[in-house]
Amino acid sequence: MPHWLLKSEPDVFGYSDLERVGREPWNGVRNYQARNFLRQMAVGDPCLFYHSRSKAPGIAGVARVTRAAHTDDLQFDPASAYFDSRSDPSQPRWSMVEVEAVRAFPGVLTLDTIRTLVEWQDSPLTRKGSRLSVLPVTAEQFRAALTAVGLDAADL
Repeated sequence: MPHWLLKSEPDVFGYSDLERVGREPWNGVRNYQARNFLRQMAVGDPCLFYHSRSKAPGIAGVARVTRAAHTDDLQFDPASAYFDSRSDPSQPRWSMVEVEAVRAFPGVLTLDTIRTLVEWQDSPLTRKGSRLSVLPVTAEQFRAALTAVGLDAADL
């Protein structure tokens, strides 16, 4: 089963927001590589929810895909910041998935700590300049993140 990392700015939409609403579309992704990753996601795939652009960026919790990739309707809404005038409704350019909250971490697993985990050494997340909002992670990286905060897959 594939595992994923989803990035969001906590002052825009953080893990606590996902817990509050329960389920949420992961829309507004406007990078082709990240979009292609979204299109690979399947219902049930686990996701690490990462807070970016914060004082201490890091993983805040676990989410799960509840709806596979489908058309991101924001691309057709001229009032949306994610409107794409070049996207054709008969061949939509952008996709989204739906995710639900599974388990908050007891505290944010910071990027500084993630960089110390052997399993994460070759991850795009730990490389300078990586800005993708959707990334695949290995099962080992996923488990290492859980272990680092005192959880295991049985806790999910």
